[in-house]
This record gives sequence, C-alpha cells and structure tokens, in this order.
Amino acid sequence: MMSKLTRTTRLSIAGVLIASLVTIGNAGVAGAQNGPSSSPAVVAGTPGGARVVDVEHVGGLRYLVDVYSPSMDTVVPLQIFRPADTSAPRPTYYLLNGASGGEDPSSNWPDQTDVESFFADKNVNVVIPRDGAFSYYTDWIADDPELGRNKWKTFLTEELPPVINSSLGTTGTQAIGGISMAASAVLMLAADAPGLYASVASFSGCASTSDDLGRAWVKLVVEARGGGDTTNMWGPDGGPEWIANDALLNAEKLRGTPLYLSTGNGLPGFDDTLASARIAGDVPALVNRVLVGGGIESITDSCTRAFAGKLFDLGIPATVNFRNGGTHSWAYWQDDLHESWPMVAGSLGLDK
Repeated sequence: MMSKLTRTTRLSIAGVLIASLVTIGNAGVAGAQNGPSSSPAVVAGTPGGARVVDVEHVGGLRYLVDVYSPSMDTVVPLQIFRPADTSAPRPTYYLLNGASGGEDPSSNWPDQTDVESFFADKNVNVVIPRDGAFSYYTDWIADDPELGRNKWKTFLTEELPPVINSSLGTTGTQAIGGISMAASAVLMLAADAPGLYASVASFSGCASTSDDLGRAWVKLVVEARGGGDTTNMWGPDGGPEWIANDALLNAEKLRGTPLYLSTGNGLPGFDDTLASARIAGDVPALVNRVLVGGGIESITDSCTRAFAGKLFDLGIPATVNFRNGGTHSWAYWQDDLHESWPMVAGSLGLDK
C-alpha cells in the first residue's frame, strides 16, 4: 500500500494523480506507412545471452521484433521503424512509453502519434519497447508478486544495444527519449551509463524521486496503478536506492550529455478543446483531460523547473521548453518529439 503522506495538500495531489493515472490515455492517429525496408537480421547472440527470437514485418518501415532478456528471463516485444535508406549504417533512437509501457494502444507512441510518418524520411532506426508497465524502467532489487522481475536498466543499457547494433547494422550511436514515467527513467538510464546515449529527451517527467512529492509520484505509478511494491523496487522509503535513482540529486552525472526537457503548465492548451480530434466533442473526456491531465502536468511543470534550476546551478546546459499551456496528453508529446528532434538529430550526427 502507498505510505500515508503527512500534509493535507499532498493528499489532495495524490488523489488527483491516482484518478489521472487510472483514467488518462486518449485516442490518437497513427502515422501513415511507407515503402518496404530491410528486415532486422535474426542473430543468435551468445549462448544464454540476449538475442532476437522473432521478427515480423507488419508493413512499410515497421517491424515487430522479440528480444530475449537474460536478466529478466523473458521475451521483450519491440516496435522498430527502419530508415527508408539502409544503404549505410544508421544510428538508433530509443523511445520509451509512459506508465503503461505501451502495452495498450492508448499508451503507445505509434498508436498515439505520427512517429511512423515523422521518421519515414530520417536516417535513424527507432526502437520502442512495448513492455515495462509500472516498472520505472529500472533494476528492481527483488522480484515483485504482481509485477514480476524487472531489470530494465540492465536490459536497456547492457543487453539490448549490442543486439540492436548487430541486427540492424547501426553506427553504434544512440539517443533515448521518454514521456511521463519514462521521462524520469531516461535521465537515470543516461546517468548510470555515461557515454552510452548521445542525448536524452525527457517530456513531462519528474526527475526527483526521493523527496516527499517525488516519492508519492513514484508510489502512485507503481503501487496505486500497477499494484506493485516499491520496497521491491528501491527498498524502504528514504533508503540508498531511492537516492541513487533520483536524477535531480545525481544531475552531475549528466554533465556532457545534451538534454532536452519539456512540460506544459497544466492549463488548457490547443488540444484541450471539444474541437480536438482526440476529444471529438466528448464533454466528460474534456473535463477529465482538463482536471486530471492538467493536474498531472502542473506537477511535472514544478518538477521540471526544479530540475532545470539544478542544472543551471551546476552549469550543465540543457534545452528547456516550458509551454504556456497544455495537459499531460499525447498531442503535446507529439509536438515535443518534433521540436526536440533537431537537438537529438545533431547528437546522432544527422541532418536536422
């Protein structure tokens, strides 16, 4: 169960977040598919090691690829978009989904944004796991009765990159980005694997995980929505693993890595209207978006401002986009994807 907060204001925030984490996720439009591209190779890998176990070409540039993770002893489904031109090695952009891990269409980059059409003319491999719900994409210290074995840091930073590089014939250079829960995770993945990622893009996340509000946010994702136990993830509240996984406290480890941070402020924005294609005149959906999605985004705004302030104090450069409006929803993350691309592309050695 989620530990009891001591202040009435925090309890109010927690109530809003619980409701939001349960209900948020609005319908989107997938990008158009493009012409065929070369299939990822099935590589054996090392005996007992990470390896591709299945590849399905679902059309255009899109492939479904299953990769076995030794650390989790499970097969992880990936969505991979190949560049139209594979005549030369290309870099890789890893995109992580939010709290639901992209396991349902309402929470998945390709189902909710134009990610497929956007990258169709860009010389980059895009890799999107469709797994990891409520895990924070971190290494848990113990298996969880509800959420199982989670060793996502090991998988994403040690097991998966060599498999992707071998299977796709990449340049060996990669960047990483994520939304919401994953927006926090990508910062620590980069901090814990210095030099692995050429850049990091974090959209609507909360870098701090160990202060009262940050810890409440983590517990709402893992416990209130996922049914897991954060003691199995990072041990007792306030313990060393909570500190070790707090990107604000570990910001110095991100020095030298190009960073892009973005968040709305929770006030209604361009997509928070009845005329929005994602709302489609649905009044309850709009109310939910404004109250719940707005409440969440007001928290990520506070978190992102605190993190940006810490980076400034340390003299660590970052590109920061504080939007004048916008809720915790996909239309804004699609914009973030587009607006952050010049920074990400530059870090990968690509034309912007």
